[in-house]
Amino acid sequence: MRPLSALLSQLLVAFTVEFDNEFERRMGEAGHAGAGLSLVVWTNLMRFLPEGALSVRDLATKALTPEKVMKFELGCLERWGFVVLKPDSTDDRPVPTRAHAQSSRERRDGWGSGRGVRANWLVQLTSKGRTASGIWPPLFGEIERRWETRFGKDEINRLRHTLQGIADQLEVELPHGLPGGWEETAELPPRVRRGKGRLSLPTLLSQLLLTFRLEFDRASPVPLVHCANTLRILSEKPIRLAEIPRLTGGSPETTDIGWQIKPYVVVEPDPTASRGKVVRLSPRGLTAQQTYQRLIWEIEKRWEARFGKAEIGRLRESLEGFLDRRSGDVPALLEGLLPPQGTVRAGDQAPALGRRDVGTAARQRIRDLVTQTETFVRDPQGALPHYPLWDMNRGFGP
Repeated sequence: MRPLSALLSQLLVAFTVEFDNEFERRMGEAGHAGAGLSLVVWTNLMRFLPEGALSVRDLATKALTPEKVMKFELGCLERWGFVVLKPDSTDDRPVPTRAHAQSSRERRDGWGSGRGVRANWLVQLTSKGRTASGIWPPLFGEIERRWETRFGKDEINRLRHTLQGIADQLEVELPHGLPGGWEETAELPPRVRRGKGRLSLPTLLSQLLLTFRLEFDRASPVPLVHCANTLRILSEKPIRLAEIPRLTGGSPETTDIGWQIKPYVVVEPDPTASRGKVVRLSPRGLTAQQTYQRLIWEIEKRWEARFGKAEIGRLRESLEGFLDRRSGDVPALLEGLLPPQGTVRAGDQAPALGRRDVGTAARQRIRDLVTQTETFVRDPQGALPHYPLWDMNRGFGP
C-alpha cells in the first residue's frame, strides 16, 4: 500500500505533466518554442506580476517564499526572457556590470542568476512573460475538465470536496504551488479566514502534500524529498547510478548523488562493467530509510486523529481510485501523460530555455524527457515519483 504522501504526489505530477505539455504547445504556437515553464512558476510567482511592477521583497512576501529562493528563481526567469529586473530609482548605489560570457553584451554582474539582486529591485513581465501569463490561467479549468471527462465529474467533485475539507482545517497560510525540493521554506503566517474561493485541483494537492512534508521534516533528519525518492529505492544491495532516474521518476539532475545524499550512501565502481558506478545504502542511510518508512505511517495516523479517520479514509480511497482507474486495458491516467506534438516530451527539438539554438545539453535533456515520459506512460503507478522533484532545467517542472 502506498503512503498518502505518495498518492498525493503521483496525482499532482500527472496533472502537472499534462498541464505543462499544453502550456508548452501553446507557447510554441505563439512563437516561443521550448518555453517549458511549469505551472508551479505561475502559482508561486508569475500570478502576482500581471498587474504591474513589484519589488523582489514584496513578491517574496506574497509568494510565501524566502527572499534568497525568490532571487534565484527570478534570476532564472530573467535569463529565460520572462521578466526584467530594474533597480529602484531611489537607490543610488552603483550596479556593477560586465560583458556577458555568451552574448558579450554589457549586463549587470550576476545577470541571469540571483547574485547581486537586491530586495528593493522591481520585477516586470516582458512581452514573452505577458504571453505566458495570458495562457496559464484558463488552462487550470481546461485540464480539470479533461479529467472530468476521463474520470467522471462526480469523482472529481468528490476528490475536490475531500481535499478542500482538510485544507480548510489547516492553521497556516500556504503557497498555491508546491515549493521546490529541499530548500528552506519561509516561515508561514497564521491562517487568515477569508471568503472561500475556489482553489485549483493542483493547489489543493500541493497544499496537503506540503503540509505532510513540513510535518515529516520536523521529525526526520533527512527531508522527505530525499527519503521518498533516492533513499526509498536503494538498499544494501548495489544498483547502477544510471538506474536511479527510472526507479524514482525524477530527472537525472534532481536524482543525482549530491551533497545532501552522500552521507547516506556508498558509491563504488561497477564491478560488472568497465565504466559506471553503483550505489547502495550506508548504515546511516539504512537508518534514514527505516525512519522514513515508520514516519509516513505515523503521520497518516496523526492525520486521522486530527482531520477525522473517515475523512482521511475518503481521501485515500479517492486518490487510489484515480491511480487505479483503467480505461479498457490501460490506466486512465495514460491519456493525459501522452505528450502532444509540439512539445519536448514528444521528442520535438527545441532550444533550451533562454537559448536560440538546440545545443548538446538541450538534446540530452530532450532525450531524458522522452525517456521519462515513456516510463510514466508504461506504468504510471510504478513510475510517477513519491514526492515531486522540480528541475530548474525543466522550467521547475518534474
